[in-house]
Amino acid sequence: MRVLIAAQENAWGGMIQQLRETLPDVEFVASAEQAGKSLAGFDALIPTMTQVSEPLLQTADRLKLIQQSGAGLERVDIAAARARGIAVANVPTDISGNADSVAELAIWMMLGLARKASEVPQMLADRRLGQPIGLGLKGKTVGLVGLGGIGKALAQRLAAFEMRTIGVKRSVDAEFARRHRLDWLGTMEQLPQLLAESDFVVLSLPDNPETHHIIDEPALAKMKPGSFLINVGRGGLIEKGALLAALDSGQLAGAGLDVFWQEPPDPQDVLFRHNVIATPHIGGVTDISISGIVAGVCENLRRLRDGEAILNDQS
Repeated sequence: MRVLIAAQENAWGGMIQQLRETLPDVEFVASAEQAGKSLAGFDALIPTMTQVSEPLLQTADRLKLIQQSGAGLERVDIAAARARGIAVANVPTDISGNADSVAELAIWMMLGLARKASEVPQMLADRRLGQPIGLGLKGKTVGLVGLGGIGKALAQRLAAFEMRTIGVKRSVDAEFARRHRLDWLGTMEQLPQLLAESDFVVLSLPDNPETHHIIDEPALAKMKPGSFLINVGRGGLIEKGALLAALDSGQLAGAGLDVFWQEPPDPQDVLFRHNVIATPHIGGVTDISISGIVAGVCENLRRLRDGEAILNDQS
């Protein structure tokens, strides 16, 4: 069985080598360039961030499975795959350890922004003690936009900081809100209220027609002056020009970004002149999450090889 991985050999923290070690009888070919051109000769595709369109699927001559290495399938034309009898599966964040790792990164960004981490090197260089004066997290409000695996993992951890957590998701469930200790839970129509109340807003949504640019100029204007925006979902959730303007004006005190409009981002981008904590899409790149993802991916590849039902089939 041949599997095409849309990534370079050294990508994703050594995950590709772990796939080979787990399934030594499977041939893994790592090539982002190949994955964007032709799927001919492959039984399965691990698309990562590659766009899997209908024209690309037309090049497949024996493809039976598109197996995402994480949860996000917004770049895959699932309907076109289904029409060709190709299963489309993912590894849900809440079973792989990915959600836990992303939640930890989001909290690290919150702490860094609150304690003005960008100013610390200069304080040390100037031998100034007791500065900068930061913000404590206790008693602050966090607005969780999206309450899937990552949002739930965040809610669980933020309770230990004695923060007030509020959230919006597609549907309201009082029991869900109680279980995850949310002060209130609303639908996406209540996003303006969440933005107005939050000291920190954390995005953990997929990028689709309903969520693309959900944070635009009007949304940013509704945010509490001096608040912080953190995005561990997808870059397309935020309108870049509006974010830059909000940082310029001081409407936002800072931002934490693990995802970008263009990946990898340009290191000379004017965005990085602002109070921004940026990481190169590493929210889910930890020993725990990679181990969980490898286990999930390999289980479905084994099932494909052995003719068993695919898990987490989204097609």
